[in-house]
Amino acid sequence: MRTVLLPWLLVAAAPFSDAAAADLRVTVEEVAAGSGDVLVAVCTPETFLGQACPYTSRAPAVSGEAEVVVRGIEPGVYAVQAFHDANDNLDLDRNFLGLPEEGMGFSNNAPMRFGPPRFEDAAIEIDGRGSATRLRLRYFN
Repeated sequence: MRTVLLPWLLVAAAPFSDAAAADLRVTVEEVAAGSGDVLVAVCTPETFLGQACPYTSRAPAVSGEAEVVVRGIEPGVYAVQAFHDANDNLDLDRNFLGLPEEGMGFSNNAPMRFGPPRFEDAAIEIDGRGSATRLRLRYFN
């Protein structure tokens, strides 16, 4: 009887397993051109500024403003990082000095003073109801 009951309990509980997960709507401002995509990553303190952020999404770049929806985020404190992948190579291209050649930005429009921002400056809270944020891309060339 237990072996029959357990699968049914798992199926019945499935709709509630990620009930707290929410979507984050990110409005990315000052996209320079309509080529490529805008990539957005929602990062934990451990994954911030890296490529292993747990939640990612993308949308076609639209000159001026693009909207990217990142789905299924567990409640918590995260930092959002975004960049305009104008050439669709899935990499933030840099020049010989290491400066980004494509637009990039962070939640809270966290300041970039002589390098990337601190997690604390970009941190936002995402709850189980869904959230929205805006950020501005900055171009260094």
